[in-house]
Amino acid sequence: MPTVSVIVPSHDDAVLLRACLAALAAQDRPADEILVVDNASTDDTAEVGAAAGARVVREDRLGVLSATAAGFDAATGELLLRLDADSVPGPDWIARVVAAFEEDPGLDALSGPGEFYGGSRLVHWIAENIYIGGYSGLVGWLLGHPVLFGSNLAIRATAWARVRERVHPSVREAHDDFDISINLSPDMAPSRAARRRCARRRRGAA
Repeated sequence: MPTVSVIVPSHDDAVLLRACLAALAAQDRPADEILVVDNASTDDTAEVGAAAGARVVREDRLGVLSATAAGFDAATGELLLRLDADSVPGPDWIARVVAAFEEDPGLDALSGPGEFYGGSRLVHWIAENIYIGGYSGLVGWLLGHPVLFGSNLAIRATAWARVRERVHPSVREAHDDFDISINLSPDMAPSRAARRRCARRRRGAA
């Protein structure tokens, strides 16, 4: 069974981070390590991470890609699983991701959608079908392969090592899922599995 590192970037998300880490602690298949990347936070993100038993990595360059890259670089697991601090994964999330990689030894990266919580049903529908669906459909069509979604993403450490020098962590505006997706080699196209879901709150759904 491959070892698993879960990486959670957080910039001033301490309140929501508590719920995310509680959900990770309740996984059917526990992570081998959890890393909270404190992305120049001014709140108690680092303290929340440490109190939950996570390894806290500090990244002072603001930006989700720089934070994700810092976490991926510091992780020791064979599989790198990525969540937002406002994500609340179901208890079988890690187990299902690991099973997908075990079933397909040639799989380099895996992604799934997000289910929004909080807010109204209309906000949920717009976020899940237009925001996420539009990004996945349009960008996937342009790239010619499925794209990764940062709030529900997994990649082998060996694949990250190949992609690492081609992504742009110094660009604050860069999104990690998009930059990784466009820099995958032709033989590293990811798989998208709709059944591997995590819930999240963002984009007005709070």
